[in-house]
Amino acid sequence: MRALVAGGVGEPIDVLRLESRPVPAAAAGQALIRVTAAPVHASDLHVVRGRYGFTPEFPAVGGHMECVGRIEALGPDVGGWQVGQRVVVVAVPAVPGPPAVGTWQDYLVADAHRLVPVPDRLDDGRACQLAVNPLTALLLVTRELRAQPGEWLMQTAAGSTVGRLVIQLAGHLGVRTIDVVRRRAAVEEITALGGDAVICTEDEDVVRRVTEIAGPAGVRKAVDCVAGQVGAQVSRALAPGGELVVYGALSTHRQTDPAALTIPLLARSVIYETKAVRGFWLNRWFGTTSPTDALRALSEVRHLVADDVLSIPPGRPFPLERFAEALAFAEAPAHGAKPLLVLDDDRDGGDA
Repeated sequence: MRALVAGGVGEPIDVLRLESRPVPAAAAGQALIRVTAAPVHASDLHVVRGRYGFTPEFPAVGGHMECVGRIEALGPDVGGWQVGQRVVVVAVPAVPGPPAVGTWQDYLVADAHRLVPVPDRLDDGRACQLAVNPLTALLLVTRELRAQPGEWLMQTAAGSTVGRLVIQLAGHLGVRTIDVVRRRAAVEEITALGGDAVICTEDEDVVRRVTEIAGPAGVRKAVDCVAGQVGAQVSRALAPGGELVVYGALSTHRQTDPAALTIPLLARSVIYETKAVRGFWLNRWFGTTSPTDALRALSEVRHLVADDVLSIPPGRPFPLERFAEALAFAEAPAHGAKPLLVLDDDRDGGDA
Protein backbone atom coordinates (compact mmCIF):
# COMPACT_ATOMS: atom_id res chain seq x y z
CA MET A 1 0.00 0.00 0.00
CA ARG A 2 1.01 3.66 -0.37
CA ALA A 3 1.80 5.88 2.60
CA LEU A 4 2.85 9.52 2.78
CA VAL A 5 5.66 9.42 5.34
CA ALA A 6 7.60 12.18 7.11
CA GLY A 7 11.19 11.09 7.61
CA GLY A 8 11.75 13.58 10.41
CA VAL A 9 11.02 17.07 11.64
CA GLY A 10 11.17 19.73 8.96
CA GLU A 11 9.26 21.60 6.29
CA PRO A 12 6.55 19.18 5.04
CA ILE A 13 7.48 19.61 1.38
CA ASP A 14 11.06 18.63 2.21
CA VAL A 15 10.52 15.64 4.50
CA LEU A 16 7.32 13.97 3.20
CA ARG A 17 7.76 11.11 0.72
CA LEU A 18 5.48 8.47 -0.77
CA GLU A 19 6.50 5.00 0.39
CA SER A 20 5.28 1.44 -0.07
CA ARG A 21 4.35 -0.33 3.16
CA PRO A 22 2.62 -3.60 4.09
CA VAL A 23 -1.11 -3.48 4.80
CA PRO A 24 -1.54 -3.58 8.61
CA ALA A 25 -3.72 -6.12 10.41
CA ALA A 26 -6.52 -5.30 12.84
CA ALA A 27 -6.00 -6.50 16.41
CA ALA A 28 -8.68 -7.12 19.04
CA GLY A 29 -11.12 -4.22 19.26
CA GLN A 30 -9.88 -2.72 15.99
CA ALA A 31 -10.96 -2.39 12.38
CA LEU A 32 -8.90 -2.23 9.19
CA ILE A 33 -10.03 0.79 7.17
CA ARG A 34 -9.56 1.32 3.45
CA VAL A 35 -9.09 5.10 3.32
CA THR A 36 -10.80 7.07 0.55
CA ALA A 37 -10.15 10.70 1.59
CA ALA A 38 -8.28 12.59 4.31
CA PRO A 39 -7.99 16.35 4.88
CA VAL A 40 -4.77 18.32 5.23
CA HIS A 41 -5.22 20.33 8.42
CA ALA A 42 -2.84 23.08 9.51
CA SER A 43 -2.16 21.04 12.64
CA ASP A 44 -0.98 18.13 10.47
CA LEU A 45 1.72 20.39 9.04
CA HIS A 46 2.61 21.78 12.48
CA VAL A 47 3.23 18.22 13.69
CA VAL A 48 5.73 17.64 10.90
CA ARG A 49 7.41 20.95 11.71
CA GLY A 50 7.70 19.98 15.38
CA ARG A 51 5.52 22.91 16.44
CA TYR A 52 2.46 21.06 17.73
CA GLY A 53 1.49 19.80 21.17
CA PHE A 54 2.92 16.32 20.54
CA THR A 55 5.70 14.86 18.39
CA PRO A 56 5.33 11.39 16.84
CA GLU A 57 8.17 8.93 16.53
CA PHE A 58 9.70 9.49 13.10
CA PRO A 59 9.51 8.23 10.44
CA ALA A 60 5.74 8.71 10.75
CA VAL A 61 2.78 8.58 8.37
CA GLY A 62 1.38 12.09 7.98
CA GLY A 63 -2.13 13.18 8.90
CA HIS A 64 -3.33 12.64 12.45
CA MET A 65 -6.85 14.04 12.67
CA GLU A 66 -9.55 12.32 10.60
CA CYS A 67 -10.40 10.50 7.38
CA VAL A 68 -13.23 8.63 5.69
CA GLY A 69 -13.18 5.11 4.30
CA ARG A 70 -14.75 1.67 4.40
CA ILE A 71 -14.23 -1.20 6.82
CA GLU A 72 -12.04 -3.78 5.10
CA ALA A 73 -11.76 -6.23 8.00
CA LEU A 74 -12.68 -6.51 11.67
CA GLY A 75 -10.45 -7.73 14.45
CA PRO A 76 -11.59 -10.02 17.27
CA ASP A 77 -14.13 -8.74 19.78
CA VAL A 78 -15.57 -6.05 17.49
CA GLY A 79 -19.35 -5.94 17.38
CA GLY A 80 -21.86 -3.60 15.81
CA TRP A 81 -19.89 -3.02 12.61
CA GLN A 82 -19.89 -4.66 9.19
CA VAL A 83 -17.24 -5.15 6.53
CA GLY A 84 -17.87 -2.64 3.73
CA GLN A 85 -19.53 -0.12 6.03
CA ARG A 86 -18.59 3.51 5.37
CA VAL A 87 -17.12 5.27 8.39
CA VAL A 88 -15.24 8.31 9.58
CA VAL A 89 -12.09 7.55 11.55
CA VAL A 90 -11.45 10.02 14.35
CA ALA A 91 -7.68 9.65 14.44
CA VAL A 92 -6.99 12.55 16.82
CA PRO A 93 -4.35 11.17 19.20
CA ALA A 94 -5.43 11.47 22.82
CA VAL A 95 -3.06 13.32 25.15
CA PRO A 96 -2.12 11.50 27.27
CA GLY A 97 -2.67 8.37 25.24
CA PRO A 98 -1.32 6.06 22.52
CA PRO A 99 0.72 7.31 19.54
CA ALA A 100 -0.88 8.98 16.55
CA VAL A 101 -2.32 6.93 13.68
CA GLY A 102 -1.43 8.43 10.30
CA THR A 103 -4.38 8.99 7.95
CA TRP A 104 -2.39 9.72 4.77
CA GLN A 105 -2.17 6.09 3.66
CA ASP A 106 -4.27 3.56 1.75
CA TYR A 107 -5.10 1.46 4.83
CA LEU A 108 -4.98 2.03 8.56
CA VAL A 109 -6.14 0.27 11.70
CA ALA A 110 -8.28 2.13 14.22
CA ASP A 111 -9.94 1.31 17.53
CA ALA A 112 -13.62 0.56 16.96
CA HIS A 113 -14.68 3.27 19.42
CA ARG A 114 -13.00 5.83 17.12
CA LEU A 115 -15.36 5.04 14.22
CA VAL A 116 -18.45 7.07 13.31
CA PRO A 117 -20.98 5.84 10.70
CA VAL A 118 -21.33 8.20 7.75
CA PRO A 119 -24.77 9.46 6.66
CA ASP A 120 -25.53 8.24 3.12
CA ARG A 121 -26.18 11.75 1.86
CA LEU A 122 -22.74 13.02 2.91
CA ASP A 123 -20.08 12.65 0.20
CA ASP A 124 -16.47 11.77 0.98
CA GLY A 125 -15.29 15.36 0.60
CA ARG A 126 -17.48 16.47 3.50
CA ALA A 127 -17.44 13.23 5.47
CA CYS A 128 -13.66 13.31 5.89
CA GLN A 129 -14.09 16.66 7.69
CA LEU A 130 -17.00 15.51 9.85
CA ALA A 131 -15.27 15.16 13.18
CA VAL A 132 -12.54 17.65 14.08
CA ASN A 133 -13.81 21.14 13.25
CA PRO A 134 -17.54 20.53 13.90
CA LEU A 135 -16.69 18.75 17.15
CA THR A 136 -14.44 21.63 18.22
CA ALA A 137 -17.23 24.15 17.55
CA LEU A 138 -19.76 22.05 19.48
CA LEU A 139 -17.49 21.58 22.50
CA LEU A 140 -16.49 25.25 22.66
CA VAL A 141 -20.04 26.56 22.56
CA THR A 142 -21.95 23.94 24.56
CA ARG A 143 -19.39 22.34 26.91
CA GLU A 144 -16.55 24.76 27.53
CA LEU A 145 -18.61 27.97 27.76
CA ARG A 146 -22.16 26.58 28.03
CA ALA A 147 -23.51 29.50 26.03
CA GLN A 148 -27.21 30.11 26.62
CA PRO A 149 -29.95 31.50 24.36
CA GLY A 150 -29.83 35.28 24.25
CA GLU A 151 -26.23 35.47 25.51
CA TRP A 152 -23.45 37.13 23.57
CA LEU A 153 -20.56 34.92 22.44
CA MET A 154 -17.52 36.66 21.00
CA GLN A 155 -15.08 34.92 18.65
CA THR A 156 -12.01 35.74 16.58
CA ALA A 157 -11.22 34.46 13.06
CA ALA A 158 -14.94 34.23 12.36
CA GLY A 159 -14.21 33.42 8.72
CA SER A 160 -12.25 30.27 9.58
CA THR A 161 -13.83 26.83 9.30
CA VAL A 162 -14.47 26.59 13.04
CA GLY A 163 -15.62 30.22 13.15
CA ARG A 164 -18.27 29.60 10.52
CA LEU A 165 -19.45 26.49 12.33
CA VAL A 166 -19.69 28.45 15.61
CA ILE A 167 -21.93 31.01 13.87
CA GLN A 168 -24.20 28.27 12.50
CA LEU A 169 -24.40 26.43 15.84
CA ALA A 170 -24.99 29.64 17.78
CA GLY A 171 -27.85 30.59 15.47
CA HIS A 172 -29.39 27.17 15.99
CA LEU A 173 -29.14 27.55 19.78
CA GLY A 174 -30.30 31.17 19.92
CA VAL A 175 -26.89 32.46 21.02
CA ARG A 176 -25.86 35.87 19.65
CA THR A 177 -22.36 36.23 18.19
CA ILE A 178 -19.87 39.06 17.96
CA ASP A 179 -17.56 37.98 15.16
CA VAL A 180 -14.08 39.45 14.77
CA VAL A 181 -12.47 39.45 11.30
CA ARG A 182 -9.30 41.09 10.02
CA ARG A 183 -10.47 42.10 6.52
CA ARG A 184 -13.23 44.57 5.69
CA ALA A 185 -14.14 42.39 2.69
CA ALA A 186 -15.18 39.59 5.07
CA VAL A 187 -17.77 41.61 7.01
CA GLU A 188 -20.61 41.23 4.51
CA GLU A 189 -19.93 37.51 4.11
CA ILE A 190 -20.02 36.84 7.86
CA THR A 191 -23.21 38.89 8.23
CA ALA A 192 -24.84 36.89 5.44
CA LEU A 193 -23.80 33.68 7.20
CA GLY A 194 -25.75 34.73 10.30
CA GLY A 195 -23.25 36.63 12.43
CA ASP A 196 -25.16 39.07 14.63
CA ALA A 197 -22.42 41.71 14.83
CA VAL A 198 -19.08 41.88 13.02
CA ILE A 199 -15.95 43.78 14.08
CA CYS A 200 -13.15 44.35 11.58
CA THR A 201 -9.71 44.85 13.16
CA GLU A 202 -8.52 46.51 9.95
CA ASP A 203 -10.27 49.74 10.86
CA GLU A 204 -12.17 49.26 14.15
CA ASP A 205 -11.20 49.19 17.82
CA VAL A 206 -12.32 45.88 19.33
CA VAL A 207 -12.87 47.10 22.89
CA ARG A 208 -14.86 50.16 21.87
CA ARG A 209 -17.01 48.26 19.37
CA VAL A 210 -17.86 45.52 21.88
CA THR A 211 -19.10 48.18 24.31
CA GLU A 212 -21.25 49.71 21.58
CA ILE A 213 -22.70 46.31 20.57
CA ALA A 214 -23.23 44.58 23.91
CA GLY A 215 -23.99 47.60 26.07
CA PRO A 216 -23.12 48.05 29.76
CA ALA A 217 -23.47 44.34 30.55
CA GLY A 218 -20.73 43.53 28.07
CA VAL A 219 -19.67 40.08 26.87
CA ARG A 220 -18.86 37.35 29.36
CA LYS A 221 -17.92 34.52 27.01
CA ALA A 222 -15.40 34.43 24.17
CA VAL A 223 -13.33 32.01 22.10
CA ASP A 224 -10.07 32.88 20.37
CA CYS A 225 -7.87 31.07 17.84
CA VAL A 226 -5.58 33.98 16.93
CA ALA A 227 -3.72 34.76 20.21
CA GLY A 228 -1.17 37.59 20.16
CA GLN A 229 -2.50 41.15 20.26
CA VAL A 230 -5.95 40.13 18.96
CA GLY A 231 -6.39 37.65 21.80
CA ALA A 232 -5.31 40.36 24.23
CA GLN A 233 -7.90 42.78 22.83
CA VAL A 234 -10.64 40.18 23.27
CA SER A 235 -9.58 39.65 26.87
CA ARG A 236 -9.77 43.40 27.54
CA ALA A 237 -13.20 43.60 25.91
CA LEU A 238 -14.68 41.01 28.29
CA ALA A 239 -16.93 42.05 31.14
CA PRO A 240 -15.64 41.49 34.68
CA GLY A 241 -15.79 37.78 35.49
CA GLY A 242 -15.72 36.92 31.78
CA GLU A 243 -14.17 33.80 30.30
CA LEU A 244 -11.88 33.49 27.28
CA VAL A 245 -11.13 30.04 25.83
CA VAL A 246 -8.11 29.96 23.52
CA TYR A 247 -8.00 27.06 21.06
CA GLY A 248 -5.48 28.27 18.46
CA ALA A 249 -2.72 30.74 17.69
CA LEU A 250 -3.07 31.77 14.05
CA SER A 251 -1.05 34.92 14.65
CA THR A 252 2.03 32.78 15.35
CA HIS A 253 1.82 30.76 12.11
CA ARG A 254 5.33 29.83 10.89
CA GLN A 255 6.96 31.85 13.68
CA THR A 256 9.67 30.28 15.82
CA ASP A 257 10.49 33.17 18.16
CA PRO A 258 9.11 32.22 21.61
CA ALA A 259 8.31 35.90 22.27
CA ALA A 260 5.78 35.78 19.45
CA LEU A 261 3.87 32.90 21.02
CA THR A 262 2.13 34.99 23.66
CA ILE A 263 -1.10 36.71 24.66
CA PRO A 264 -0.17 39.91 26.53
CA LEU A 265 -2.75 40.08 29.31
CA LEU A 266 -3.34 42.99 31.67
CA ALA A 267 -2.74 42.02 35.29
CA ARG A 268 -5.52 44.41 36.35
CA SER A 269 -8.05 42.46 34.27
CA VAL A 270 -6.98 39.15 35.75
CA ILE A 271 -6.77 40.32 39.36
CA TYR A 272 -9.39 43.02 39.90
CA GLU A 273 -11.85 42.04 37.18
CA THR A 274 -11.32 38.30 37.78
CA LYS A 275 -11.31 37.45 34.10
CA ALA A 276 -10.32 33.88 33.25
CA VAL A 277 -8.24 32.76 30.29
CA ARG A 278 -7.82 29.06 29.64
CA GLY A 279 -6.94 26.78 26.78
CA PHE A 280 -8.78 24.09 24.86
CA TRP A 281 -7.05 21.35 22.89
CA LEU A 282 -9.10 18.62 21.25
CA ASN A 283 -6.32 16.08 21.74
CA ARG A 284 -6.35 16.58 25.50
CA TRP A 285 -10.15 16.46 25.54
CA PHE A 286 -9.99 13.00 23.98
CA GLY A 287 -7.35 12.00 26.54
CA THR A 288 -9.53 12.99 29.50
CA THR A 289 -13.00 12.05 28.20
CA SER A 290 -14.44 8.56 28.37
CA PRO A 291 -15.02 6.75 25.04
CA THR A 292 -18.75 6.78 25.82
CA ASP A 293 -18.87 10.56 26.24
CA ALA A 294 -16.68 11.07 23.17
CA LEU A 295 -18.97 8.92 21.04
CA ARG A 296 -21.99 10.77 22.39
CA ALA A 297 -20.51 14.12 21.30
CA LEU A 298 -19.51 12.72 17.91
CA SER A 299 -22.99 11.33 17.41
CA GLU A 300 -24.41 14.77 18.21
CA VAL A 301 -22.12 16.31 15.59
CA ARG A 302 -23.18 13.72 13.00
CA HIS A 303 -26.86 14.53 13.56
CA LEU A 304 -26.23 18.28 13.36
CA VAL A 305 -24.50 17.79 10.01
CA ALA A 306 -27.10 15.33 8.72
CA ASP A 307 -29.89 17.76 9.69
CA ASP A 308 -28.12 20.64 7.87
CA VAL A 309 -27.65 22.63 11.08
CA LEU A 310 -23.91 22.55 10.43
CA SER A 311 -22.68 22.85 6.86
CA ILE A 312 -19.26 21.46 5.91
CA PRO A 313 -17.55 22.94 2.83
CA PRO A 314 -16.74 20.33 0.16
CA GLY A 315 -12.97 20.87 0.15
CA ARG A 316 -10.47 20.76 -2.74
CA PRO A 317 -9.45 17.22 -3.79
CA PHE A 318 -5.90 16.21 -4.71
CA PRO A 319 -4.76 12.67 -5.63
CA LEU A 320 -2.28 11.30 -3.11
CA GLU A 321 0.50 11.42 -5.72
CA ARG A 322 -0.02 15.19 -6.00
CA PHE A 323 0.49 15.78 -2.29
CA ALA A 324 2.97 18.60 -2.98
CA GLU A 325 0.17 20.59 -4.64
CA ALA A 326 -2.11 19.91 -1.68
CA LEU A 327 0.54 21.18 0.74
CA ALA A 328 1.05 24.35 -1.30
CA PHE A 329 -2.70 24.92 -1.43
CA ALA A 330 -2.98 24.47 2.36
CA GLU A 331 -0.37 27.22 2.88
CA ALA A 332 -1.84 29.65 0.34
CA PRO A 333 -3.44 32.77 1.86
CA ALA A 334 -7.25 32.86 1.81
CA HIS A 335 -7.44 29.53 -0.06
CA GLY A 336 -11.10 29.22 0.95
CA ALA A 337 -11.29 25.42 0.98
CA LYS A 338 -9.70 22.52 2.83
CA PRO A 339 -7.25 20.49 0.71
CA LEU A 340 -8.20 16.80 0.67
CA LEU A 341 -5.95 13.89 -0.18
CA VAL A 342 -8.08 11.52 -2.25
CA LEU A 343 -7.03 7.88 -2.48
CA ASP A 344 -8.12 5.82 -5.47
CA ASP A 345 -10.58 3.00 -4.98
CA ASP A 346 -8.82 1.03 -7.74
CA ARG A 347 -6.38 -0.80 -5.49
CA ASP A 348 -5.54 -4.44 -5.13
CA GLY A 349 -4.79 -4.30 -1.40
CA GLY A 350 -1.26 -5.68 -1.82
CA ASP A 351 2.04 -4.47 -0.45
CA ALA A 352 2.91 -2.34 -3.47
